[in-house]
Amino acid sequence: MPGPVVVTPVRTRAELERFVRVPMRLNARDPAWIAPLVSERMDAFTPKTNPFFDHADVEMWLAVRDGVDVGRISAQLDHLAPQEPDSLSGAFGLIAGEDDGDVFAALFAAAETWLKARGVTVVLGPFNLSINEEVGLLIDGFATPPMVMMGHDPAYAGARVEAQGYAKAKDVYAYIADLDDDIPMAVLDRAKRDPVKGAVLRPLDMSRYDSEVAMLTEILNDAWSHNWGFTPTTEEETRALAKSMRPVLEPRLVWFAELDGRPAGCLVALPNVNEAIAGLDGKLLPFGWAKLLWRLKVERVKTLRLPLMGVRKEFVRSLRGAKLPFQMIAAATAEARILGYKRCEFSWILEDNTPMRRICEARGAELYKTYRIYRKDLV
Repeated sequence: MPGPVVVTPVRTRAELERFVRVPMRLNARDPAWIAPLVSERMDAFTPKTNPFFDHADVEMWLAVRDGVDVGRISAQLDHLAPQEPDSLSGAFGLIAGEDDGDVFAALFAAAETWLKARGVTVVLGPFNLSINEEVGLLIDGFATPPMVMMGHDPAYAGARVEAQGYAKAKDVYAYIADLDDDIPMAVLDRAKRDPVKGAVLRPLDMSRYDSEVAMLTEILNDAWSHNWGFTPTTEEETRALAKSMRPVLEPRLVWFAELDGRPAGCLVALPNVNEAIAGLDGKLLPFGWAKLLWRLKVERVKTLRLPLMGVRKEFVRSLRGAKLPFQMIAAATAEARILGYKRCEFSWILEDNTPMRRICEARGAELYKTYRIYRKDLV
């Protein structure tokens, strides 16, 4: 008989590396799984290198049985997150475990006890670690690998989470589109032929990188402020992400839109780094760097993810503002085709974000992955 499941908090650098590697062991036989770079994940879960920790309390745990790491979980209390009246919401995240009810029960017991001790009455998740990073548990679309900064979970995980008393709060979607489809391109060609009066579109100016990042943060925080669960991204968080992505960022895939000389919208498409790190087993040494750079710079990846797009609230309800997303997508698509990209994922998109879903569908994108955000009231 297997021994008991023992859950312990992560305290040392060695334990953190074990924490990072748990899903790598659990998903090793899944052909759609792509192991993350261990060094990048270590930085993401370390307070000194992730500014999310500046405004959030975070704890992480390992589940161990018979000397083997069989699961992991985190709990977060983000002090910038929106709160409902007369309640305090926290989050769980980074959930991974063997297909065993005892493992999931032990992990959630630890996370919920920690959250309750801080006055939390509502738990949402998974957020890995912030709602502005990887969110949701994959519940549909297991056959294809995840794009950069998107999660991938085994098919059994949803039922195991629900068995701990969690129910759906929201679903978020990922759409996929072929960049050389003729019909969608005709839609975008019309957008290019019918430019918005008073609008100026331009790509990212790398010579003003820091100020461009600041403008991006300002636009997106304004554009998304009405969204469910919106939590503002600090400039430090955006700068940290921009710093980590700068080596692979393609300026021709990042666009700003101005209306009457004022910043009005932005779009960011990222090369799918997951395509480049597939098969590296999470390691850059001794030859991973060479393989990664070759795949990114010489072979070039063929897929993109569009994680960020928004139009300021003061413009979005006007006809000109409503056209800006199509204008920006048209500009980015044209450049992506020149650069040799073949497919683009639009993600993540809230299930009730009808305007954005219509934009994706008008572009010819197909809904191909669903991620679920769960909720539980603590009593």
